[in-house]
Amino acid sequence: MRKKSALLRQFFKSKPILRIVGAHHGLGAKLIERNLFDGVWASGLEISTAHGVPDANILTMTEYLAAASAMNEATSLPVICDCDTGFGSAANVIHMIKKYEAAGMAAVVIEDKLFPKLNSFIAGRQELASVEEFAGKIEAARAARENPDFMIFARIEALIAGWGMEEALKRAYAYAEAGADGIVIHSKASTPEEIFTFSKKWNGAVPLAAIPTAYPQVTAQELAEHGFKMVIYANQGLRASIRAMDQVFQSIQEVGSSSMIESKIAPMKEVFEIQGMFKMREDEKRFDKKEVIQAIIPAAGEHRSLVGLEELLSERPLCMLDIGGKTLIERQSDILRSAGITDVCVVSGYQSEKVRLDGADILVNPDYKETNTVYSLMLAEGHFQNKCVMAYSDIIFDRQILEHLLKSPHAITLVIDRAYQTLPFREKKLDLVIARDLTGKKNGRSLELNHLKPIHRIGRRLNKDEATHEFIGMAFFREEGLTEIKKAWKAAHEEFKAKPFYEAPSAEKADFVDLIQYVVDRGVPVYGMEIERGWSELHSLDDYERVCAHFNPPLVKS
Repeated sequence: MRKKSALLRQFFKSKPILRIVGAHHGLGAKLIERNLFDGVWASGLEISTAHGVPDANILTMTEYLAAASAMNEATSLPVICDCDTGFGSAANVIHMIKKYEAAGMAAVVIEDKLFPKLNSFIAGRQELASVEEFAGKIEAARAARENPDFMIFARIEALIAGWGMEEALKRAYAYAEAGADGIVIHSKASTPEEIFTFSKKWNGAVPLAAIPTAYPQVTAQELAEHGFKMVIYANQGLRASIRAMDQVFQSIQEVGSSSMIESKIAPMKEVFEIQGMFKMREDEKRFDKKEVIQAIIPAAGEHRSLVGLEELLSERPLCMLDIGGKTLIERQSDILRSAGITDVCVVSGYQSEKVRLDGADILVNPDYKETNTVYSLMLAEGHFQNKCVMAYSDIIFDRQILEHLLKSPHAITLVIDRAYQTLPFREKKLDLVIARDLTGKKNGRSLELNHLKPIHRIGRRLNKDEATHEFIGMAFFREEGLTEIKKAWKAAHEEFKAKPFYEAPSAEKADFVDLIQYVVDRGVPVYGMEIERGWSELHSLDDYERVCAHFNPPLVKS
């Protein structure tokens, strides 16, 4: 990998002028890189301010280096480090150069003030070291470095201290002769004319750099036209963040919530993107050898005719209904993640642009009006790997159900509810199941919490008196089960593309239970895990209110 010091050297040769921006942490460095600048300025002012102390050599070299290292690790850009006066004498400078070079920095800038320095924009004590003393520091720095590409800049503070142009030029020539790779000429005049005068008189062989804090109107192009090779925007990011954070905090204090500013601040997805969270998750999938279980949530249907929910579902898909401050799909995701399932894929359709779930892959079924659950499920076939859980987007379930389901040893296991016959009449057509245990009995006493029973028939047209259970819309597939599902879908899609497929007019319009019955008829064992509580569908206003009350129970006065 090419060293950043060599990259910085190359930039000085190839670019008309380098644009460098100040930061004090890794986030700032990432934002600088995202906005296509040429390098990062590890600003002493910013680092000091981030620690809540004055820019006056209060912090130690170790603290400055730690902050610079965090920035260097966060970006591929070269990092140029503000090292104040070198943190002491020539001996301190030697130590500093060894540490900063070893940490992978591209360059350092040291200024010709006396230690401890005071920020250049503070009136009063702006004491300069003698030319000889500071030239000695430059010589010491040059002698200490091992990598010839590592750059050492001398920052001239004569104009800041009021010592005049001739003194500034004298010092610049002396420092260049002592071995400086570049000169930073600093001024607190309100226009760039002072540094333009300096550059006009400068005949040295090393490049010039400017820090236009006091004269922000000057452009990088104008600086380049006046002989400058680098411009450092040293503290604009810090000042912007102070103002923005202060306004946000004021709003929260005044309003009592963050509601008024949420649309003006970065969404969490952007935070995760800058962090590298999504890249990390990709790496986990590639290299993590522990067992990975995928989850597929088919959520393409409209559901707009559900009793009492018509108005709500005209504005959003069912999976995006608010349940106690989180969407239904977020509630499902929380339960999946609590059981260790983090690879979640959602297949959207109706109002797909409104389907959001952080960390999930969102697929779109563009033909959701002409297809059904199986078609949406098979769009996610790329997520069928070792093990997979499927959950309909219109149910909420207890974590214990999921945990027991994942323990099933069978290739295909469906969650089936034996309590459906005792529940009040429901308008919807139920996914009915005929299942029996290995003894041939419909019900039997067992020490097991969740009976696993072979499924013989499944569908919506089964005789309710013969049915033993209701399929709740949740299934678990092991690798061999996924293989059978793929085979069955391929065969069904070829044979039943344009003719009835069980209870559906065609394979593409098939419900999940149609495909499962086809799998059973092909001789593949499918088991049902029996439950009688711990879940709810959302198919009416009553369902919705009951589920909301579960997550937001009414307060009981004592």
